[in-house]
Amino acid sequence: MGDLVQALPALTDAQNAIPGIQFDWAVDEAFAEIPTWHPAVRNTIKTAHRRWRKNLFKVFFGGELSHFKKELRAIEYDFVIDAQSNIKSSIVTWLARGLKCGPDKASVREVGAQLAYKQTYSIAKDQLAIDRWRDLFSQVLGYERPTTDPDFSLSSYLPQGKQAWPEPSIALPRRPYLVFVHNASWDNKCWVNDHWRQLIQIADDNGFDVLLPWGAEWEREQAEVLAKGFDHARVLPRLPLTEIASILTHSSGAVCVDTGLAHIAAALDVPMVTLYGPTDAKLIGAYGKNSVHLSAQGFECTPCYKRSCAYQEYKGPEAQCLKSFAAQQVWSDFMKVQDKLKTAQEVIAEQDG
Repeated sequence: MGDLVQALPALTDAQNAIPGIQFDWAVDEAFAEIPTWHPAVRNTIKTAHRRWRKNLFKVFFGGELSHFKKELRAIEYDFVIDAQSNIKSSIVTWLARGLKCGPDKASVREVGAQLAYKQTYSIAKDQLAIDRWRDLFSQVLGYERPTTDPDFSLSSYLPQGKQAWPEPSIALPRRPYLVFVHNASWDNKCWVNDHWRQLIQIADDNGFDVLLPWGAEWEREQAEVLAKGFDHARVLPRLPLTEIASILTHSSGAVCVDTGLAHIAAALDVPMVTLYGPTDAKLIGAYGKNSVHLSAQGFECTPCYKRSCAYQEYKGPEAQCLKSFAAQQVWSDFMKVQDKLKTAQEVIAEQDG
């Protein structure tokens, strides 16, 4: 999910440089809403990598794969760009019709992906993923990459002809509320439950309700554990990503671990902090005007990019670097974001007055 969000500014650059340009986007069905948020995307071609790998027999003989291939190859494109540059995405690129473009051998995420491309480009790896993709698109499409801040084009999102994000289908809290994004694809990118529960209590002490989103069933079960005993904390029902985005825009802020929803919140300029331990915020950090990264300090092994933690005598799923963040410390850093935003809004109000 995060990769999709971080690719949006590259589309905005291309749209500004080449008026009228349109993109079709091959994307996993679980995240197919995200490309529709950008005005340059004409069509989404849905894959189902996560679901397909659970039943390969059905995939090959049930017709889904042949339907996907037929849709993917229905048009010969001017350019087929693989920004993700891993083996899975390179296969999709190889199947598509058109000039296949992507990073060169030294720049790809997974070595071997470059074999799918007819044209390759050198893209610096020691920079934020957003900048990598902005570089790639500018080189492929032949324009000078803008030096402006990334523009996700989400403020111009017009779902179903409406002029704003759709109103949530659920009743929102009467008090100001925060969204706590507790789940991640790796166990050791998650903050420990005790710290989350302490933060939920601190939120209540400061006049905020808390909403807990989830995707998979185990994430819902964890959210129930976090909310248990707190009248001001609510586990959301399973909702479409567009509705979660709308809920984020109505919120007073978010606290997240390194996961896809953190990138959505950041791109929407929601006041937020994101916790990083095993991963490197300098390379994959959630970007936004009101987004702050909290990176674990004092651990020589960070970022390790490992799915389990082996620190000193500990071996298990809880990243000790993330565990070192105290709830009160996270809250203090979040309030700094709030105070900075409030000050900026007051300055703007004075100027307008």
